[in-house]
Amino acid sequence: MATKELTETTIEQAIKDNEIVLVDFWAEWCGPCKRFGPVFEASSETHPDVLHAKVDTEAEQALAGELGITSIPTLMAFRDGILVFNQAGALPAPALEQVLTAVKGLDMDDVRAQITAQHAGHEHAEDGAAQH
Repeated sequence: MATKELTETTIEQAIKDNEIVLVDFWAEWCGPCKRFGPVFEASSETHPDVLHAKVDTEAEQALAGELGITSIPTLMAFRDGILVFNQAGALPAPALEQVLTAVKGLDMDDVRAQITAQHAGHEHAEDGAAQH
């Protein structure tokens, strides 16, 4: 399976339609991005069950801004529509493999419970601040 180019209009649907989505944020002028490209492409062949997507930050500046991309390459992983990994820097193949193994091994019920707990904690902190 080859990588898929995503844009501001297609990224949301891609994340909804696929259990696991890896997104490589890159640009043509970025040397480390070019070196990471073949590693990412090879991973897409090894893991056809994972959508490997690329976002050209030059063409998609608004999307990169929305997602807080400050340096490239940046790799994001989404599972069940939830951002579960976000790291700048080109990864060597073994590290990319470790990320994929970790993302596939996540207990998503646990992840959702943690997110719910974090949101509840923020709401209580805001309530406390409002009472003082």
